[in-house]
Amino acid sequence: MKKYISGATIDRLPIYLRTLQLAEEEGKMIISSEELGRRLDITPEQIRKDLTSFGQFGRKGIGYFVAELKNHIGKILGLDNHWRLAIIGVGHLGAALANYENFTSLGFEISALFDIDERVTGYEINGVKIYDLRKLDSVVKRKNIDIGIITVPAVDAQEVADMLIQAGVKGIWNFAPVKLNVPRNIKLVNEDLTVGLNALSYHLTQESN
Repeated sequence: MKKYISGATIDRLPIYLRTLQLAEEEGKMIISSEELGRRLDITPEQIRKDLTSFGQFGRKGIGYFVAELKNHIGKILGLDNHWRLAIIGVGHLGAALANYENFTSLGFEISALFDIDERVTGYEINGVKIYDLRKLDSVVKRKNIDIGIITVPAVDAQEVADMLIQAGVKGIWNFAPVKLNVPRNIKLVNEDLTVGLNALSYHLTQESN
């Protein structure tokens, strides 16, 4: 039976990973939970609790070896699987994601792009070809795409999700502002870009009142 890990703990792992990467770039070899806590505004107790959910890391009285902990968290997140991605919809957002250099360093590979606009199909973004959406099934299967990233208008998102599922993807990262219906075996993450802005607007409004 798998050990239950809270969603909040899992959500914090990428933040720990990013902070460790920055610390490594600064030349730090050892970091304490206290310093991690100061950098992230998270209590050292919470950091230690999160990490012990996955095993014993660090040395008592010394701290965590930065490179070692970074590699452990990367493995926990499955980043050594080298997931292959496809982006569907290469408008402003899709093109920006296609140009995002950090995907590779995190263990993700953008393998294909898709669009319905004949003016862009056949071209490349950051060395990746843009295919006609009608070729999605064959290209996804041929390139063994694991994850589909949906950046199309909301009205088209469900149809695109159905196409990705039919083609055999394992997960979907949805940027369209709509709720998608997917089978239980498909991992779905919804990314609503307005949520953060709305929350920021709320806090600024409260401070000004």
